[in-house]
Amino acid sequence: MRYEGFAPNKAAVIVEALTDNKNRTAGNVRTIFGKRGGAMGETGSVAFNFERIGYIAYPTNVASADEMFENALEAGANDVASDEELHEIETLPDDLFAVTEALEKKFGTPSASRLDWKPTVKVEINDMETAQKFLDFIDALEDDDDVQHVYHNAEISEAVLAEMNKE
Repeated sequence: MRYEGFAPNKAAVIVEALTDNKNRTAGNVRTIFGKRGGAMGETGSVAFNFERIGYIAYPTNVASADEMFENALEAGANDVASDEELHEIETLPDDLFAVTEALEKKFGTPSASRLDWKPTVKVEINDMETAQKFLDFIDALEDDDDVQHVYHNAEISEAVLAEMNKE
């Protein structure tokens, strides 16, 4: 199941859920949106703010950033980003399986290989109160047992994150 709507700060949110009871899950998600100041929308109401991508992740201990970059691009990936913890590989949705298969031969099983939603338009959050309200909203959605993934296009400013980490 996929649910779409707007967060309290008007950021677009896509919620993917796996459930054995559609009515229960829809009610839970609708309640979280309503109680936390968000608004549920119809299917497709926010999806235009995102693009569908293939996503593959490997821990950094399997390869150097350069080695992962070279192998992923050779396998057909669009982009590779590495940090201290992960190599994150982005593909076209139709190429996900082929790129995953090629990388598995070289690096083993990835920690993630799935279709994701990537925001194309970002919504900035520049104050601490709005940021906290938004993060509480996302946490409430992720705490639901049926929710598998929550995607959003909110971007909390570095200054607000630094201020929140002080507390």
